[in-house]
Amino acid sequence: MKPTDISRPDYFHKVVDCQWACPAHTPVPEYIRLIAAGRYSDAYMVNWKSNVFPGILGRTCDRPCEPACRRVRVENEPVAICRLKRVAADFKDDIRDRLPKPATVKNGKRIALVGGGPASLTVARDLAPLGYHCVIFDQDPNPGGMIRTQIPRFRLPESIIDEECDYILNLGIEFCGRKRIDSLKALLAEGWDAVFVGCGAPRGRNLEIPGRKEAAANIHIGIDWLSSVSFGHINKIGKRVIVLGGGNTAMDCCRSSRRLGGEDVKVIVRSGFQEMKASPWEKEDAMHEDIPILNFLVPKEFTHENGRLTGVMFEKVKAEYDAKGRRNLVPTGEPDQHFPCDDVLVAVGQENAFPWIERDIGIEFDKWAMPKVDPKTMASTHPRVFFGGDSAFGPKNIIWAVAHGHDAALSIDKLCSGGDINDRPLPMVEIVSQKMGLHEWSYDNDIAPDRRYRVPLRDKVVALRDIKTEVELGYDPDLALKEAHRCLNCDVQTVFTSSLCIECDACVDICPMDCITFTENGEEADLRTRLRAPAKNLTQDLYVANDLKTGRVMVKDEDVCLHCGLCAERCPTGAWDMQKYLIDLTHANDKCQVAARSAA
Repeated sequence: MKPTDISRPDYFHKVVDCQWACPAHTPVPEYIRLIAAGRYSDAYMVNWKSNVFPGILGRTCDRPCEPACRRVRVENEPVAICRLKRVAADFKDDIRDRLPKPATVKNGKRIALVGGGPASLTVARDLAPLGYHCVIFDQDPNPGGMIRTQIPRFRLPESIIDEECDYILNLGIEFCGRKRIDSLKALLAEGWDAVFVGCGAPRGRNLEIPGRKEAAANIHIGIDWLSSVSFGHINKIGKRVIVLGGGNTAMDCCRSSRRLGGEDVKVIVRSGFQEMKASPWEKEDAMHEDIPILNFLVPKEFTHENGRLTGVMFEKVKAEYDAKGRRNLVPTGEPDQHFPCDDVLVAVGQENAFPWIERDIGIEFDKWAMPKVDPKTMASTHPRVFFGGDSAFGPKNIIWAVAHGHDAALSIDKLCSGGDINDRPLPMVEIVSQKMGLHEWSYDNDIAPDRRYRVPLRDKVVALRDIKTEVELGYDPDLALKEAHRCLNCDVQTVFTSSLCIECDACVDICPMDCITFTENGEEADLRTRLRAPAKNLTQDLYVANDLKTGRVMVKDEDVCLHCGLCAERCPTGAWDMQKYLIDLTHANDKCQVAARSAA
């Protein structure tokens, strides 16, 4: 293998597993250290720059960062990265003076944004300080999109939504509420320099089985029902409720039902429990509130009597797998099961609806009626139209919408500046040694087992009385400090200097993970089998350094390294150094816009 080029911006970025897994690439260890130091406002601003909605995401994020956390190399549960984000939001000072100011001089470019959700708000936040006149159109009276309409208040108080949306709108952004866009052709004719479509996936899938029409009065589409609850149009439901579906929307529906009068609420899913799309913690929260989840039941019929829903008939199925591992659900042959109920909430998925986008304006759609969107630039086949969030690639989550917004804003800025939208400038990268003395470091890293600290919850009886009472109380500063100390600081990298190495193998002896090996070079596939601990995870790189006096190479498996720094503490010559890596990703601003640093 050739020596590793650690100067590549993405090399150490990929090693910081939590940041790499985050679609918005938030520098997780950086803000956790700030929280541990009690610098909550600084931690909030680190988040605000990348993920835009720290208070909202600290309560609602799908947490793609947590499964990647290196703490699971030591014990089962990752650092509570998401809930620590909320700590920064809960305990920050007034940060308004630290936010960008509205542009004093406009650049003459006008951007229309369809939909007031997280993707559009991110685009506007990135572009407005640069002088763009951004106008957001939304059919609802207030900004937030699905954040406001589909996430129950017991998970996300409206005051948090208002606060973080206002931070953005106060940058000089024009919000046109109660303004529905019915024709993209007409909007383009108004002469906008660019149009961003961030209207979400507004249509819930229906379930057309016998009895659907006859019992329609008590069968509700989940996302529409949640919106009606959020706006106060619905404030009660029957005592016996069945929720169909296994995603996070289904979990919000069943938990909302418990607070609106549902005494016997069940979630019934066609798949197995492990295959449900709902996040594990969402399922746990539902079951904590005495809501059973029944699996491998396929709805066959809505039963009714004199126009009134009486229940749902289900067929029992089981999972069978073919030679390629593909799952099929097949009937077990057991008798059908009938569950009586007063109301049904259908939460079996969402889909995009674009009746307002004409098919003769240059936007191509695929066979699923989705626009063809470049995943790098977020551009459609129309030169002035960009997509993001659920409207681009189907339902995902808020953090993906934010990532799309950053990418689209950069493309729009390039377009309006006469540049190439495919030219994506490289990020700014900083690597700083943490050395205070030869064997002293500016950070503390304890790899001892340390179990995750539970987020305190409100008493269940109290929580179920009021749909606006927030269930999670969040960490207090003491618990936040303890949880923050579980972070392994995986952005502090082990950097090796071959010329200083005397090949004493002290680092090999002390490494708790056996991730360092001095051996003869070879092809990667062969080398991976000859390390002290075989490197089986091919998605993680091997750090290879040569020019050693014996002709061997140093190989470190980045997958299992805990960044504990013991190798650097033990090394008698300082060949190992602990260097903090910080990447500043390219957004639509002038900090990273240097053509000579282009990554295209």
